[in-house]
Amino acid sequence: MIKILLVEDDPDILDLTSYVLRRERFVVIEASDGAQALRRWKTDRPDLVIMDLGLPSVDGFEVLRRIREEDQTPILVITGRKDAHDILRAFNLGTDDFVPKPFEFRELTARIRAILRRAQVAQAEAPEPSVQLDGMTLDPVAYELTWRNESVRLTPTEFRILYLLVTNAGHVVPASRLYTYVWGSDGADANALRSHMSHLRRKLEVGGAPPGTISSIPAVGYVFRRTSENEAETSSPVSVGQREAGSAA
Repeated sequence: MIKILLVEDDPDILDLTSYVLRRERFVVIEASDGAQALRRWKTDRPDLVIMDLGLPSVDGFEVLRRIREEDQTPILVITGRKDAHDILRAFNLGTDDFVPKPFEFRELTARIRAILRRAQVAQAEAPEPSVQLDGMTLDPVAYELTWRNESVRLTPTEFRILYLLVTNAGHVVPASRLYTYVWGSDGADANALRSHMSHLRRKLEVGGAPPGTISSIPAVGYVFRRTSENEAETSSPVSVGQREAGSAA
């Protein structure tokens, strides 16, 4: 049975959501504040955490940070906050998905099952090898990027996006291939991919000197360009024809 830790300080929402999830045959563990959530997570080790951000005692951001320090348990954030900064912060701390309140329970259960399918696929797959490129290292076990003695923890989704782009550095990866590689048969929409790309680009600014850049190719996909390539393009002369071609792109 799939165990879900549901963290919500509103008793009415907690009761109703628990009822719906149990009706969907999930085992639900309840917590009404951040401190209780961390205790239940350590004790019960759920398969998925669903939590609000505005929690008493320990807020949702801190709960998310502490869980991510120890484990990659899938986390789905549900919140009434509309501030884009809060949403970005939650993704940067490692949430796997985000559902704004108010939400439909059909959407919530669909997102839960999609996250669980991705987690099961990731567990079943053999670990991919570490990748080293121009002094940059990608560790698929820790979901970590290391560059110039700086380490950056990525979410599983961000890591898979970067891993595919880096292993194809200098070549355009079609968006359709990214969808299949990152989300499997579930697929994803363009907005989700753009959102993850935005978060990933910010994290690549390690120490102010990124190991490379991710460029979008309109209507095609994305390409990872190594720092050395970018420097070479900047320093090398460009003909008029090349400039015109670049402008057209």
